[in-house]
Amino acid sequence: MDQGAARVELREVVHPPWYFRLRGSSPDGLLRRRGPALQRLLHRDGVPVLVGVMQPAPGRVVFVARSESEPAARWGLERMRFTTGVDEDLRPFHDRFCDDPYIGRTVRTAPWLRVWRRPSPWEALAWAITEQLIEFHRAVEIQRRLIASLGRRCTQTGLRDMPAPAAVAAAAPAELVATDLAPMRALTMRRAAREVMRLDTAEAATLRRLRAIPGVGSWTMEMLALYGLGRYDKVPAGDLGYLEIVGRVQTGHRRARADEAEVRGFFERYGDWRGLAGEYLRLSASRGLLPIGRG
Repeated sequence: MDQGAARVELREVVHPPWYFRLRGSSPDGLLRRRGPALQRLLHRDGVPVLVGVMQPAPGRVVFVARSESEPAARWGLERMRFTTGVDEDLRPFHDRFCDDPYIGRTVRTAPWLRVWRRPSPWEALAWAITEQLIEFHRAVEIQRRLIASLGRRCTQTGLRDMPAPAAVAAAAPAELVATDLAPMRALTMRRAAREVMRLDTAEAATLRRLRAIPGVGSWTMEMLALYGLGRYDKVPAGDLGYLEIVGRVQTGHRRARADEAEVRGFFERYGDWRGLAGEYLRLSASRGLLPIGRG
């Protein structure tokens, strides 16, 4: 984006209705911390939007968007507010689970925790495909290569955006495989990109068509639902981290691993808050706060 092209600047000050803490950069490099601000390059129908987020005080979060059109800038603000979850009042979750035997202590000590989403459903879907059945650090390397190869770059700021669905759909499979994406996942991503181009990703019909693509299973769709559509009632139960954590909690053995059905059964206790409960379960596990052997 040229400096002259950003003719519109919009600013919104948000007072979060619940505890909030601005996070750092994303591993893929799309969301960058520069000084006190997080910055992200987005595109709406090909129009670039630069969005910045700052938190000068615990109860005050400032969003700024620059673009060549007001609708694009306003869309950018909305997308980043969605990404951060800044507008959500999570008191009902905290009131209900602050004494939970598995996550209660972390709920009480980290009330600011959010599910940090992706600005677009396509980004959540594409990155979920890269993360299938491999270590997270390898998936991040693939994501960075895809961004460098097919993504869009702002010459003024150096920020990059996710490859557009059209760019992925038009790419030769060999071009995607060159990023270290497995051949079958390259085909899956191209087919998913074509569906996203044709239809609204949030529509039920589109979700059914995506689920019918070979290589798109329940875990991928649940990643899309939680991180791309903001569905707290969904948890990616097939995630290796959850298989290991739930296995340890239920058996008391540190090397135990639950199956997907057991993970789903474990999260039933959290009802429509499964997705957020999963984030707290991970944090509890990392802090060594989980009761072991209490399934």
